[in-house]
Amino acid sequence: MSLDPLLLVPAHVLLDRLGHGEASAVELTEAALARIEALDPHLNAVVTRDAIGARAAARESDARRAAGQAGPLEGLPITIKDAFAVKGLRTTGGVPALSAYVPEQDAAAVARLRGAGAIILGKTNVPPYSGDFVTDNPIFGRTSNPWDLRRSPGGSSGGAAAAVACGLSAFELGSDLGGSIRWPAHACGLFGLKTSYGTVPLAGIVPPAHDRLPELDLWAIGPLARSARDLELVLDVLAPAGDRRGAFTLDLPEPRQRDAKGLSIALWDADGFAPVDSAVAHAISVAAGRLAEAGAVVNLARPAVSLAECYEIYAILNAAQFTAEVPDRLRLRLASRIDEFAPDDISHAALQARGAGLSFHDWLLMTARRQAMMRAWQRFFADYDAILLPPAPVGAVPHPGTGELASRTLDVDGMARPWLDFLLWSSLASLAHLPAAVAPVERGPDGLPRGVQIVCAEGNDRMAVAIAAVLEQRGSAFVPPPLATEAVLTF
Repeated sequence: MSLDPLLLVPAHVLLDRLGHGEASAVELTEAALARIEALDPHLNAVVTRDAIGARAAARESDARRAAGQAGPLEGLPITIKDAFAVKGLRTTGGVPALSAYVPEQDAAAVARLRGAGAIILGKTNVPPYSGDFVTDNPIFGRTSNPWDLRRSPGGSSGGAAAAVACGLSAFELGSDLGGSIRWPAHACGLFGLKTSYGTVPLAGIVPPAHDRLPELDLWAIGPLARSARDLELVLDVLAPAGDRRGAFTLDLPEPRQRDAKGLSIALWDADGFAPVDSAVAHAISVAAGRLAEAGAVVNLARPAVSLAECYEIYAILNAAQFTAEVPDRLRLRLASRIDEFAPDDISHAALQARGAGLSFHDWLLMTARRQAMMRAWQRFFADYDAILLPPAPVGAVPHPGTGELASRTLDVDGMARPWLDFLLWSSLASLAHLPAAVAPVERGPDGLPRGVQIVCAEGNDRMAVAIAAVLEQRGSAFVPPPLATEAVLTF
């Protein structure tokens, strides 16, 4: 079976071809469905499909284009992470109790993509509650990384990343609480963007807890794509200029400039609290060198922020939110363990216990510490346009066995590290509401992708994307995995 390689080009290239009449929405949709049929048995990325609905939407899309009514994403076939409600399409969040849930309306972000002309092909796999760094759940099973099927594409947007990397989707919609866009982008060699908090509406994330609990301001939504330009293309739809938010209007500023000449870039590539493997460290160094070659001034620098303290606050707030959704008996049992841990213990079990028993008084004190960190970031970004960080401690990891997250370990250059180290470098941007883009840089000695995390001041999402675009032009471009480029497959 021959597969159309057109679906491996960036989304903006597909739009150009649609606009010039070189392809139709029907043709792209059929090509995407064919790739899903051929490649997804290897990946298990697209777990719910809607071929009938997609074909109907493609015909309607071609009719709109013919009538001169094309939207900004008109005719692009996409999949949607199974953490977002999609009207009329099974949406599980990876949770068995929701295996038959069919939403009556789209999530806010999904509605914006659909309204801009994107064609929804189906849903991509997630871990239960989007709460793991690999993608596996009791409903659909595990998703594999297209670079090495023995490994995970990451999580929680793992199905999304695998689908984009193999050309099953023009781009994807991800959510990010603790790296769920950034880590899969890094593991699969993609571009990703965790937007500033509040930039994209969170309504419609599944499981639907937001109607019961206040919105957790660690969450953010953003795209995964094969090009930095695609990130901005989708950002324009998810967070349009003039977007009304109650009494306020959102208007993300343009980047100060789109080239690197004269940009002041900080590099924070190592921290004793959060070791990274040598391949990740090398990729960060390569990215810094490419920006310097493009005219940026790159210096080792960091804000007056402790990574250990940041992670402590992040993990406690995250645990408080998680335990607010579990039965009271479980929450109280977790909270009762607080006295078992020393005050300076920041192990997973200790932080979970503190989160489960967090009082309003302690929350206020913790919020004061958090706001002090935010002010430190503001002072830092008065002098720097961006800071480069590791996206994760390692590259794509082997599929883990069964067991609790807290019992798993990571191999960081032969050193066993806690599984939850995945959260350390991602917590910096999440806790401070900062935008963070990931760009692919190179493949490590193991042949697996390694990327870089680009963090900018709050609201400067377009600056992070612009720097990713400079890297892309300097050699940090998407490269399809071998699985995606096999021209003929035999079944």
